[in-house]
Amino acid sequence: MNYSTLLFDLDDTLLDFKAAEDQALQKLFTHMNMTLTPEIQKQYKTMNHQLWRDYEQGKLTRSEVTNGRFQKLFAALGKIVDGPKLDQQYRHYLTQGHQLLGNSHAIIADLANKADLYIVTNGVSETQYKRLEDAQLLPYFKDIFVSEDTGYQKPMPEYFDYVVNRIPHFVAQKALVIGDSLTSDIKGANNAGLDSVWLNPKAKQLLPDVKPTYEVKVLEQLYPILGTAFTEKA
Repeated sequence: MNYSTLLFDLDDTLLDFKAAEDQALQKLFTHMNMTLTPEIQKQYKTMNHQLWRDYEQGKLTRSEVTNGRFQKLFAALGKIVDGPKLDQQYRHYLTQGHQLLGNSHAIIADLANKADLYIVTNGVSETQYKRLEDAQLLPYFKDIFVSEDTGYQKPMPEYFDYVVNRIPHFVAQKALVIGDSLTSDIKGANNAGLDSVWLNPKAKQLLPDVKPTYEVKVLEQLYPILGTAFTEKA
């Protein structure tokens, strides 16, 4: 194989975060006896995306993002809520969302026999571990690196320093970062001097300061890059 250490992002790379998020939001609004309209859903996603971007850039802490987002959303809807408590409820619903993207389970099960697999993900540790476990992906990974546990987040160089220092016999030239986000996964790989695969199913535009080594539409296209073939399980 061309690469023997594969560092996989989780959300929108292996698991369908959009489906999990939609399900969790719907349950949260049902819990609040409120109607989740398409407008409110869009408002939340735009705001939440920006908060996590600010987190990636070191402008906010993880707890500022998670504790503040629902307080901010419901304030805009004219309702005062306990932000941290509501976020805890939301994350409880979010952990229940573990829908796989495409053929990701079969691909991960296959690649685990050919390389050392790791998860590199921003987010909340308890949520990510539970979703990996429920999706039956957890056993295939040598280790899981969640930003909450590392004290740093993608794309910070310190995050990847943390990861690299905890992978036995790590060789940078043999490592590959695989993810859907240019601003966290691919920029993080650039910052760390690692090769990367940008999973880009919707043909989004590149950003001028971010350079993926490879670009694919579906995970199956990893195989030619890795120099191996998919072994179908009987």
